[in-house]
Amino acid sequence: MRPLGQTRPLLAYGVPAAAGLAVGGALAAQGEDPGSALLGGAAAALGARGGLGAGRLAGRYAPVLFEKAQEKAVIPLGNIVGNVGRELHGESKLRSQAVGKAADIIAAAEGAALTPGGQRAVRNVATSLSVPGAAGLAGLGGVALGAIPGSIGVPGFQQGGQIDPESYGSSNSIGARYKTPTESMPLYM
Repeated sequence: MRPLGQTRPLLAYGVPAAAGLAVGGALAAQGEDPGSALLGGAAAALGARGGLGAGRLAGRYAPVLFEKAQEKAVIPLGNIVGNVGRELHGESKLRSQAVGKAADIIAAAEGAALTPGGQRAVRNVATSLSVPGAAGLAGLGGVALGAIPGSIGVPGFQQGGQIDPESYGSSNSIGARYKTPTESMPLYM
């Protein structure tokens, strides 16, 4: 099996880039500082790339999963439907037809599960679930990682604006020393 970037470069690089841009943009729109939004977007791109790999692994191990599902679920369910069908054989034509249709559906699912199309379906479902989930969780990890430089005062990782010590109301300006007091004085003495 060749690496994903050699077989489908748009999928291998485009999906993670789109996930990183989407998560980074959403974090910036939510008011995160620029550094944390950038780290969250980069982590989301890496998480989406990992989600693509998870989908490929699920497609690779699909035959084993199908065999286990057939062994643990499909065959016992088929046996139950067959037993019910034998018990209802003489009672009602409508009931026996319904049981026969259920048995046909189970047999068709059992046959389709081991085809390459069934393996491809498992890979596609696993990829469609793992890519956004991994990108979202990795984006949250990137925001949490951005809190570390923010806590030590690295520029670009801090919320809010600059504090001007010369602005009105700061402790060392003339305006702060001569402004009206904030405590209320009693009206009657």
